[in-house]
Amino acid sequence: MTAGGRARALGVNHVALEVDSVDAAIEWWSRFFELELRGRRSGMAWIDLGDQFVALSEPRSQPADDSRHFGLVVDDKERLRAALSDAGMDVLGSGSLRFQDPWGNAIEIVDYRDVQFTKAPRVLHGMGLDGLQKRDEALEELRAKGLG
Repeated sequence: MTAGGRARALGVNHVALEVDSVDAAIEWWSRFFELELRGRRSGMAWIDLGDQFVALSEPRSQPADDSRHFGLVVDDKERLRAALSDAGMDVLGSGSLRFQDPWGNAIEIVDYRDVQFTKAPRVLHGMGLDGLQKRDEALEELRAKGLG
């Protein structure tokens, strides 16, 4: 606990997304991401993202996200950009990578090598990503906060 009895936020455990069909969402996500199904029950499924997860639930009850989004960290943003483009998704050719899934959930993609978000070496190893290294700018960002 920090001073004043306030809890210190350590990270995000999961993001919950509404979709029209859990089956269709699992199929869509698996087109672009290596994933493992963590669990499932009627109208819900959980897909692992390393040591975190995305919860999918049906039905979707809200309109498409115009400005609200969540950021997803990947090992290779440009490889994903190419896969999305090849699948006919409307994405920019370079720079930021944002798109909506078929149910209107807005997703921003960031490359692990470029951001301060960090996985413990044993987690990277367990994910088969031993060689994944931060770029200098991300390392400097971590050092500036006393984290690198």
